Amino acid sequence: MPRPVTHSARQFVFLGERLWLDFVNTDDLHRGVRTDALRDFDALLGWLEAASVLDAERASGIRRRAQQQPAGATAALADARRVRAVLRALAERGITVHDIRQNAVREINRVLGRSAGVRRLESRPDGEFVRSFVPVGDAFAGLMIPVVESAADALVLGELVRVRRCADQRCPRVFFDETKNGRRRWCDMSSCGNRAKAARHRRKLTEDRLVVSR
Repeated sequence: MPRPVTHSARQFVFLGERLWLDFVNTDDLHRGVRTDALRDFDALLGWLEAASVLDAERASGIRRRAQQQPAGATAALADARRVRAVLRALAERGITVHDIRQNAVREINRVLGRSAGVRRLESRPDGEFVRSFVPVGDAFAGLMIPVVESAADALVLGELVRVRRCADQRCPRVFFDETKNGRRRWCDMSSCGNRAKAARHRRKLTEDRLVVSR
């Protein structure tokens, strides 16, 4: 089920069912206009917090480091967008294009290979547990580790066959289809699904009027 999460007056929607797909969906569509939820470094940290990748304390420390090292924060944002572009290609065409899968493997290994740190299992206030990566040295280097690890899991587990793009051609969102029959079409029934249903209803009314007028 999609879950809207509000963070500092921003809303992130998690409907991809996998962390890496939710990250791809930060390149979104709002009222017909393509929008980037990662408009600045603080927005990137906001998304990582909302996705439970960073806790508030760690995010606060990285924000302080970003103020001290703005060039590093800018580079980290650019790198996150680079990772996202590679993962979008993987989500949309990776199942059919070998070169896209190989490019994703190279990108994943690039991110994994440059970051030193400690992997930890942490408990959350709601009683759930999450894995985390605490970078050693460069505070920005490990930010994308959980995202690329999620994508790596998709490749290892053969999940690409169940990755879909929303059936609404105007919608760029992608998701993992967890339905038993593998026939989920819409990113969200309350938005794209309902629009498609309303469009079908309008077409039927038009067709019925044409029949009556003959």
